[in-house]
Amino acid sequence: MSETPDSVVRTYTEQHRAAFLDDLAEWLRIPSVSAQPEHDGDVRRSAAWLSAKLKETGFPVAEIWETPGAPAVFAEWPSEDPGAPTVLVYGHHDVQPAAREDGWATDPFEPVIRDGRMYGRGAADDKGQVFFHTLGVRAHLAATGRSTPAVNLKLLIEGEEESGSPNFRALAEQHADRLAADAVIVSDTGMWDEDTPTVCTGMRGLAECEIQLYGPAQDIHSGSFGGAVPNPATEIARLVAALHDEDGHVAIPGFYDGVTDLTDTERALFAELPFDEATWLRTAKSGAASGEAGYSTLERVWARPTAEVNGIGGGYQGAGSKTIIPSSALVKISFRLVDGQDPDDVQKAVRAWVESRIPAGVRHTIAFQPATRPCLTPLDHPALQAVARAMGRAFGKKILFTREGGSGPAADLRDVLGAPVLFLGISVPSDGWHAPDEKVELDLLLKGVETTAHLWGELATALGR
Repeated sequence: MSETPDSVVRTYTEQHRAAFLDDLAEWLRIPSVSAQPEHDGDVRRSAAWLSAKLKETGFPVAEIWETPGAPAVFAEWPSEDPGAPTVLVYGHHDVQPAAREDGWATDPFEPVIRDGRMYGRGAADDKGQVFFHTLGVRAHLAATGRSTPAVNLKLLIEGEEESGSPNFRALAEQHADRLAADAVIVSDTGMWDEDTPTVCTGMRGLAECEIQLYGPAQDIHSGSFGGAVPNPATEIARLVAALHDEDGHVAIPGFYDGVTDLTDTERALFAELPFDEATWLRTAKSGAASGEAGYSTLERVWARPTAEVNGIGGGYQGAGSKTIIPSSALVKISFRLVDGQDPDDVQKAVRAWVESRIPAGVRHTIAFQPATRPCLTPLDHPALQAVARAMGRAFGKKILFTREGGSGPAADLRDVLGAPVLFLGISVPSDGWHAPDEKVELDLLLKGVETTAHLWGELATALGR
């Protein structure tokens, strides 16, 4: 039987498996913890390691891009095909803090392989998912007989994602010309589970604020003044109580303006996933599901905007009683946003809503953190379908679709570059991102290699000019 391109990819991947895992382990030994200043040198060493490895892989361009914080790595491998589309891969090389005393079975920065899994900080988030692109592009060349990829392939691997990507937007804007692409692949995500390969189609955005209310100039006696002057703690409670209506909808006028509603097709695809609410509730450490009426649990956390109270306080918090009217109170609220919502418009709506509810005698301030925009790629987008086809070839299964309820810098790339964002990840919930004993399933990691080996040809066809 003659070999097919898919069988060549599989054979090539298996032949180079041991060297690939050795290299990944070497990279994982670098404790590139961006959140801890004592590891600044390690983050820089991680960037240098990756840059050198990309050159060794075959990328003719591999550079370290400086930022006011930690460095990023940029690499580029142009295609020899005239008119080939350009694809940018995003990931990050920094990792979360980790120490043996946190509960790790072994040293978090001395990776070990046990039972078909590699344990180590960054194994899944995100070094493993960045690194599978190096073997993937080589398998792509081996299977196609090409000397260059079928697309103009670029990589941007940042060094501050685990610290909130404070300099990422500015970096993307500064280098927008060199980062220009027809599609962006984000390899910093995952699948539904080990047996259900999925492609993520979008992430929610995020707007966070702190609202402070001020009443009397100081705490005052509740017997002498109670019932006769406004109480900022009471007003905070009223504000929070008014945040949602009885059906769980956010009651801020204008909050839902522009929201892209779920299609019937998307709702049907979500329903195909093997979701068990009882298991999910155990993971959530909650006794019941709750939220916006008319939507399933998955729809609520993936595709609907939310408002959540993250903290509330005011007045006396110590033991016993202290009969006062407090001089101030506060609430911290986070808003998860979906496609079609503009964070600036949401902030304006929140400010107007708060101002309309503050009684005379109470001052207020509202401080918003920098917002993250939502992003969504339609199911019928040719690039998204190319990702699903490539993954289907690697896994030999039907590919389902998910979204992510969290937020990330993907929308910055979409906004700056004007390109659709696609998500390609092979991590699974049991990998323990940010937790002790973070690991990656080796069989799935190699499926990531195979997926990217198929992906560049699929995208060249889907996006070809």
